[in-house]
Amino acid sequence: MADIKSAFERAMERVEGLGEASDEEKARWKYVPEGESLAARYIAGKCDMEEELAKFEPSASRYVIPAVAEIFIRNINLPRNEMLKAGTVKAMEGIKFLRQDDADVDKVFEQVKYVLEHFENDGAQQKKEAYEALKSNFQARIEQAMRSQTGIVGEVNVDVEHQPEFQQEWRVTLAQLDSQYHKVLDGYKDELRTIFHREN
Repeated sequence: MADIKSAFERAMERVEGLGEASDEEKARWKYVPEGESLAARYIAGKCDMEEELAKFEPSASRYVIPAVAEIFIRNINLPRNEMLKAGTVKAMEGIKFLRQDDADVDKVFEQVKYVLEHFENDGAQQKKEAYEALKSNFQARIEQAMRSQTGIVGEVNVDVEHQPEFQQEWRVTLAQLDSQYHKVLDGYKDELRTIFHREN
């Protein structure tokens, strides 16, 4: 029984076996979270990016800037509400600050803006049409079920929109519609990541 080691002891032995962390790893552990925090504060409008970045030595900037960029890229979202829309605008402003006069970023942003505008304008119309089609289809299915059960023919007065089954189907339909936009937007976000990971 005395030979049985606790899980903690075994874990500590494995950690010791890994050896001392390299200077590179230590720098990454220190500066990546600082970069992520800086990006979050910037998006929230709580700091000046230029001022904050100037506080870091060039050796730290190589960890901070990619971390800031990644948070900015993650915050480019479909404009489902005003908060997400504002966050996307700030994130894109931040990327433009980090990559000033970068024609590749400008090209990607043109595409991103097109997707976001399409989602907000044409996408809203698509959703409205899909909602009405689903509602009509659901109503017809309820009427069919009532006819087969009761033999009553005619319109059934049921509040379709508040039926849990309708709500569930609408959530699925909405997710399918949004996924088309997410897929395209994710492709552009990956292009931005590639731009940030290449050599300047």
